[in-house]
Amino acid sequence: MSGYPLAGLKVLDLSRVLAGPVATQILADLGADVVKVERPGSGDDTRQWGPPFLGGDGPSAYFLSCNRGKRSLALDLKHPAAREIVDRLIGVADVLVENFLPDALSRYGLTPERLATLNPRLVSCSISGFGRTGPLADVAGYDLVTQAGTGLMSITGEPAGPPLKVGVAMSDILTGLYTVISALAGLHGRGRDGLGGAFDLSLADCTLASLVNVVQSALVTGERPQRWGNAHPQIVPYESFETADGFLVIAVGNDDQWRKMCAAIEHDDWAQDVRFRTNADRVRHRSELLGLLRPVVRQRTRRHWQELLSTIGVPHGSVLAVDEALATPQVAAREMILPVVDDQGRSYSVIGSAIHYQGEPPRTAQAPPELGQHTDEVLRQWLTLDDVRISQLREQGVIA
Repeated sequence: MSGYPLAGLKVLDLSRVLAGPVATQILADLGADVVKVERPGSGDDTRQWGPPFLGGDGPSAYFLSCNRGKRSLALDLKHPAAREIVDRLIGVADVLVENFLPDALSRYGLTPERLATLNPRLVSCSISGFGRTGPLADVAGYDLVTQAGTGLMSITGEPAGPPLKVGVAMSDILTGLYTVISALAGLHGRGRDGLGGAFDLSLADCTLASLVNVVQSALVTGERPQRWGNAHPQIVPYESFETADGFLVIAVGNDDQWRKMCAAIEHDDWAQDVRFRTNADRVRHRSELLGLLRPVVRQRTRRHWQELLSTIGVPHGSVLAVDEALATPQVAAREMILPVVDDQGRSYSVIGSAIHYQGEPPRTAQAPPELGQHTDEVLRQWLTLDDVRISQLREQGVIA
């Protein structure tokens, strides 16, 4: 494969904030033509979610993080004349992503049944807090509420501390990834029978499913999972350790690695100790083992441990701050930071796509759009509207 795998696909993005924009940004990274519909005057909520703002008065860093590679169409969905524009956009789109509440879906004519009549080939992805069915279908979704209500917060944090949210809006991110999977599955299915389909994605479902082994353990045992901090409930030692000059994670994944580590730190006796011989033994005697191992790790620097553990093949890594991680040679080698110049002539960097593939074009990034930057362009290209009609729509307040 060479070039962009989704080149030629049209994606209509009626979503805002994070889950939907993350999904459509990934589709844009893969070559799709993504048109982001925004409210005239204010645009996506996240344009104002700062500081920080680019250059002090530009778009927020939050908005920049999930809207690269898209085109912005400023369209007032509440205007009566906007209905025809939206219907025509849907009629030529391959994928639709939206995150409206049920009443708005009906008001804007975006129910799955009507979408199928407008464009039988359309793959639609509907994002909500709790899904389109069930007693919470009408409740708006927020990442923090979802992390709380699915158990994710209950298993995050130190054992003796309070429940904590993940440091990024993980429920939104997970839902964005599931949305991309759904869109691609729908496009593949369409290739067989020519018909699209409707996908119903919720922050709650996606977060709960992503608890994987933790939620499955609760189903198997009937017991409530606990918080483990940086430790692992089923593997020991597998957590962060304080060294002489910072924190390091050590991830001993099997008994052979454990024996190698014991030999390297001159504690073969630990490998033979009946309390620590196997991983199951180490899990049962977690506190005793850590009480012995932690003082040893604190005696040497991170560099010492990294060199030693690399030599014997035990997984490990320094605990880095975000700015430290961005400055690593690996990030540079993977071209994960890309320069852009926006429509206002501002130069800055954005995080790159995590997807690398054979035959990928040279990695570049298109700056996130200014509000309404591509309104006329999209209406001409997608709907073949002429300048007279575009001017009429602008005079009526339908577009900006």
